[in-house]
Amino acid sequence: MHIVLHQPEIPANTGNIGRTCVATGTSLHLIEPLGFHLDERSIKRAGMDYWEQLDVTRYINYREFLEQHPGAKIWMATTKARKVYTEAAFGMDDFIMFGKESGGIPEEILVGNEENCIRIPMLEQIRSLNLSNSVAIVLYEALRQNGFEGMQKEGELHRLRWQ
Repeated sequence: MHIVLHQPEIPANTGNIGRTCVATGTSLHLIEPLGFHLDERSIKRAGMDYWEQLDVTRYINYREFLEQHPGAKIWMATTKARKVYTEAAFGMDDFIMFGKESGGIPEEILVGNEENCIRIPMLEQIRSLNLSNSVAIVLYEALRQNGFEGMQKEGELHRLRWQ
């Protein structure tokens, strides 16, 4: 599974998303320009000590991303979509793209990809959810659809035993 951030602006969001990607074995793809430097302390703080384990790739622009992933299935999360994210049939090799915090994915990209545009339902008076929350919501649905392949699904108590 792959998460794509198109021109992210807030380092703490990207750090949180990076940690989620490490926890799920998901690759992170960053399309420039970024609104921060990847060596900023706030990214490291949000991603904690997991950032070094992150499979992350940077691209100069959207065109370079497309050139490096010809034929990729790309879902585009946007508040402008007509389809709810739970209606998508996610594959384990799919890419899920999210736009920058202040404006989302540019409409120039969305207009040619209507069938792959998905949204998270919310009340009308809310413009959007936090980017890192949105990534977690959609990513975990995609992973659920694929049986949480390769992920630990059971836990154990540390001090006590389940009854």
